[in-house]
Amino acid sequence: MLEVFNRYWRVVGTGISFASFGVGGLLLRVLVFPTMNIFVWNASRRKTAARNVIRLTFRAFVRMMVGLRVLRYEIKGLEKLERRGLLILANHPTLIDTVFLMSFVKQADCIVKNQLWNNPVTHGPVRAAGYINNTSGPELIEQCIKSIQQGSNLIVFPEGTRTRRDGSICFKRGAANIAVRGNIDVTPVLIRCTPSTLGKEDKWWKVPARRVQLTIEVRDDIPIHPFIAAADNEAIAARRLTEYLQHFFVEENKGHAVA
Repeated sequence: MLEVFNRYWRVVGTGISFASFGVGGLLLRVLVFPTMNIFVWNASRRKTAARNVIRLTFRAFVRMMVGLRVLRYEIKGLEKLERRGLLILANHPTLIDTVFLMSFVKQADCIVKNQLWNNPVTHGPVRAAGYINNTSGPELIEQCIKSIQQGSNLIVFPEGTRTRRDGSICFKRGAANIAVRGNIDVTPVLIRCTPSTLGKEDKWWKVPARRVQLTIEVRDDIPIHPFIAAADNEAIAARRLTEYLQHFFVEENKGHAVA
């Protein structure tokens, strides 16, 4: 009976979390960021302030989910994310991966889907924070490189979407192109969710039988120079780096895909 009650409570807690996320995004757009535009005139300072607000808001959201007993989490190697100018590449098993990473990474930047860029709830925060619209076309890679060179920590999910429930991973070359063309080392982050929830095929109300454990592990940087030095051109280097990264994440996550 207790297990049944706990499971139903996690459904309620998850619903409260999603509702709070939507309300919070709306309040940021309607109240917080318009006020910030009035009192912070400098564009650079305004962007920095917006990112800090989003980070702290996401951190509060994470604490709320833990407090509601929806999930628990563990982060290994967090000190490696205290640096500036990082290219952070992560796998993407759940809907809330972005929230977790951005709540712990200072001055985080990310590539935002056009739907979020124009969404009435999210477009205020993402524009105020100066995130990168994925419809930027040929300039997208250069915008990402410039962001990192200016000291932002760019978070990229090379799969481009959430990982399939069977754990299969297929990386696109965009992240590798950023690394190769910008000569930027890669900071890999492994995200594991046990049992699986909020994945690509999951409905939010179909919670697992037990509370979710989210583990985030920051690994040592992967140097980019060997890939550049061993290739005849940037395209080949990016292709080889993509293959290496995909193999790395697949091997490291073996045994962690949960049905």
